Amino acid sequence: MARGGFDRDLRQLQERLIELGGIVEKTIADSVEILKNQDIARARRLIADDAEINRRRHALESEALVLIARQQPMAIDLRILAAVLQIATELERIADYAKGIAKITIGISGKPLIKPLIDIPRMAGRAQDMLHQSLVSFMERDVELAMSIARSDREVNELYHQVYRELVTYILTDPGKIEDASHLMWVGHNLERTADRVVNICERVIFTVTGDLIDLDGASDGLFDEPEDA
Repeated sequence: MARGGFDRDLRQLQERLIELGGIVEKTIADSVEILKNQDIARARRLIADDAEINRRRHALESEALVLIARQQPMAIDLRILAAVLQIATELERIADYAKGIAKITIGISGKPLIKPLIDIPRMAGRAQDMLHQSLVSFMERDVELAMSIARSDREVNELYHQVYRELVTYILTDPGKIEDASHLMWVGHNLERTADRVVNICERVIFTVTGDLIDLDGASDGLFDEPEDA
């Protein structure tokens, strides 16, 4: 493959990655709006639409691997292709967290929420903005922006801890509310993990530009930790 053709294909591959990112951004906001409005029909649509996100992720992987096999890229080109593979995976997992929130909405099945949603929408908005900015940092190769996004993950963690503490208070007041509180705890967990996945994207941006693998997250302070490959 001529260099000009490779550059074109690499650019188009990154553009399709950003398109996928835009779709996933929307699922974050939609999932919480669906929960807030108890919109079962929209929840089912979001779950069904996840298949298209998976298809796009797999298509990106296939295209990236074909470019690697045909061109045998070196240095920065190879790091860009590796970043596309990693970021596509992170985007799919973020979409899975949104799908999980939609499933919680269906599981609640019209029951009144234990409390008004205040901090959870704030978490969703912050995580959505982090994701958007992380994709901008990738396209612009902006290491400083990537690092600033990762630092803002602390805000999401603080909101999560606030949600958790408030829900524990509800349970202590009335143990019969354990199930209702646990639903919202898992919503908060999914949004906190969404922000963690964005941090992974930021790490990949930095590696793409500098070749250095660094840990921006450090030890996790989440309350429902899970293995990174879960």
